[in-house]
Amino acid sequence: MNRMRWTLLVSQLRTQKSALIALIILGIYVLAALAAPLAPHDPNTIHLDERLLPPSGQHWFGTDDNGRDYFARALYGARVSLSVGILAMLVSVTIGTIIGAISGYFGGKLDTFLMRSIDIGMSLPSFFLMLILNAYLKPGVVTIVLIIGLLSWMSISRIVRAETISVKEREYVLYARVSGQSTFRIIFRHIIPSIVPTIVVAATLNIAGVIMMESSLSFLGLGISPPDASWGSMLNNAKGYIGENPTLALFPGLLILTTVLAFNYLGDVFRAAFEPKVNRR
Repeated sequence: MNRMRWTLLVSQLRTQKSALIALIILGIYVLAALAAPLAPHDPNTIHLDERLLPPSGQHWFGTDDNGRDYFARALYGARVSLSVGILAMLVSVTIGTIIGAISGYFGGKLDTFLMRSIDIGMSLPSFFLMLILNAYLKPGVVTIVLIIGLLSWMSISRIVRAETISVKEREYVLYARVSGQSTFRIIFRHIIPSIVPTIVVAATLNIAGVIMMESSLSFLGLGISPPDASWGSMLNNAKGYIGENPTLALFPGLLILTTVLAFNYLGDVFRAAFEPKVNRR
C-alpha cells in the first residue's frame, strides 16, 4: 500500500506542472542557500557611500541602508530561514510523532490525559508564548528552532494518534503483540513506519507555518541577532524605507511568499497522493 502511494506521488509530480514548479522553486532556493559563500559580496560589510542603491549589474538586489549587498544578504537569509524551518519541523514532528503514537497505542487514561493536555496547549496563544520565551532566552538560531519546535508539535500528535488507533488493530501489529515483541519495538518498528506517508504530509505543511513564524519573530526584531540576516529581519529593516526604496521589502517578501506557497502546494499534492479519500465527493 505504501509503495502504491509513493508511486502515485511520483506520478502526480510528473503530471502536475504546478507541483514541478514548486519543487523547482524550492530546489533553487536550497541550492542558492548552499552556494551563499560564493556570493561576490560580503553580506555584512558596510559601505555607507553605497547605501540604498537600486538593483544593478553590480548589486542585483541593490543595497540596504548600510550599503550592504542585498542579494548576498538574501542568500544568507535563505540559509537561516530554511534551516530554521527544517530543523524546527524535525523537532516538532519528532515530538508529535512519539507522543501521538504512544497516546494512540496505549489509549485509556494515558490517552485522555495526553489529549486533554494537548487541547489546553493548543488553546493557548502560541505566538505570544514564543514572544515571551524569546525575550528571556539568548537570541539565535538554536533558540528559535527550539521555541518554534516545542510549540508546534501538538497538531501533529493528534494526526499521528488518529492513524495509530487505526493501525494498531491491523493483523501484523496484533501478531507482533501476540508473539511477545516489546511495546517499544511494536511502536517504532511496525506502527510508525506504517504511518510515514501521513507524517510526511504533516511535516510538509508544518514547515511552511514554521517559516512564517520565524519570519514574524524576525520582523518584530525578536529573531536572528544582527548583523546576521533572515528574510524576516530583512523585512523588519526595510519597513522604514518603503517610500524611499520599496525593493528592500519586495525581495524578501517575495522569497517568503513563494517558499510558503511552494511548501503548502507540495503538502496538498502529498495529501492527495497519500490520502486519496480526501478527493472523494
